[in-house]
Amino acid sequence: MLLTLVIFYLLITIAIGLWAAKRVKNTADFAIAGRHLPLVMIVTTTFATWFGSETVLGIPAKFVQGGLNGVVEDPFGAGTCLILVGLFFAAKLYKMTLLTISDYYRERYGRAIEVVCSLIIILSYLGWVSAQVTALGLVFNLLSGGTISIPVGMVLGTASILAYTLFGGMWSVAVTDFIQMIILVVGLAIIAVFAAGQAGGADKVIALATSKELFKFLPEPDFGQVMAFLAAAITMMFGSIPQQDVFQRVMSAKDVKAATRGPVIGGISYILFAFVPMFLVTSALIIMPEQAETLIKEDPQKVIPTLVMEKMPFVMQVLFFGALLSALKSTASATLLAPSVTFVENIWRQFFPRISDKRELWTMRIAVLVFAVCVCAYAIALQGTPIYDMVSGAYQVTLVGAFVPLVAGLYWTRATTQGAVFSIVLGILAWLLFLMTSAGATFPAQLAGFLMAIVGMVVGSLGPQAVKNRHGSHHHVVGVAREA
Repeated sequence: MLLTLVIFYLLITIAIGLWAAKRVKNTADFAIAGRHLPLVMIVTTTFATWFGSETVLGIPAKFVQGGLNGVVEDPFGAGTCLILVGLFFAAKLYKMTLLTISDYYRERYGRAIEVVCSLIIILSYLGWVSAQVTALGLVFNLLSGGTISIPVGMVLGTASILAYTLFGGMWSVAVTDFIQMIILVVGLAIIAVFAAGQAGGADKVIALATSKELFKFLPEPDFGQVMAFLAAAITMMFGSIPQQDVFQRVMSAKDVKAATRGPVIGGISYILFAFVPMFLVTSALIIMPEQAETLIKEDPQKVIPTLVMEKMPFVMQVLFFGALLSALKSTASATLLAPSVTFVENIWRQFFPRISDKRELWTMRIAVLVFAVCVCAYAIALQGTPIYDMVSGAYQVTLVGAFVPLVAGLYWTRATTQGAVFSIVLGILAWLLFLMTSAGATFPAQLAGFLMAIVGMVVGSLGPQAVKNRHGSHHHVVGVAREA
């Protein structure tokens, strides 16, 4: 019965997404909803995109093992990313009327940087979308009592998202996000109230979390722990900024006010509401102590689904899986669309110049389909990898490769194309070196890559200018000497 209701819900969202697809007439409609979305939809679509599998399943698993210190990356880093986008990036980028974030790299640094940054951004999406697909497979497996295997569940989940993203693009994503966010917030809030009642009151849950030191946020005053904390904080806080899905939401806004305020409100809402799954996993330690402890050792991602399935009435089960599917589908649809649009607009077009808008629209749809197949295969191959790790790993490549050129280009007038090349090369090389050697055990790879990216930008931009100035002053001195 529960599986039937979940399938019915999936069909309704597909129908709504296809209805919204009627508004898609050109590539701008498909990629950025024709820049028509009001503030409320920018808030809901930024919140819904961020609130995915890692928030409902990954964050609670990390929280129950390491407290707030273990989840600095997400939700704190991830939510702060949206706030930073709204405060420092949205207005500048919105006024440039670009279709993708990679268009900015072309305008500022040229074609080569555009292609390299596009590849970095596309690569980063594999891990993030795979995390949503993995969770969808887990949901179908749980609901069918194991009849549907996790890989088959992944295929079914991918197909359900593809059904409307393929045709409606950003319009379908925004409209379905709006509805799915309402279901998500209402559903999880009701379940949290019910779980608090089962645990003997919210104060009991908070007291347990306090006694286990789960609210401890800052690291110990130890070099290794402080560096690990900083690296985790900046991975999503900075690594998510040069991302096409964030950029699409900014560019889809109907005006600058919606573009700047939407991400800020969405980011604050995300950080606050991410505490609900953390509350649920702590309440599970009171409601089913032995079972929860066993699951934490085996697979902590299953604690909340097991609590709902075994200890709550049918209505709560419907609410939970409706909320969970809303979270997964809203994130997955956005993250399927973003890399596909980037590929067509910034890589494909280098080799196949634009013939007509209609042809380009179909190319974008084919790219969505191909990327969906690749992601599903990648998720099946990575089966068993924790969802939280999949997501955090995805953002390291954009942190070390694309973030510094974006910030320098917007805020440092002396940034040059050579500086961007040095930044990307040094950032990625340092990251890979620390990742693949024992050096990564003493100093986080993404932090090393990030610092070297800054060094690369400064040296690459100022080096040639300093040499030029030195040669200029040398010629000036020689000229003066000759005159004397």
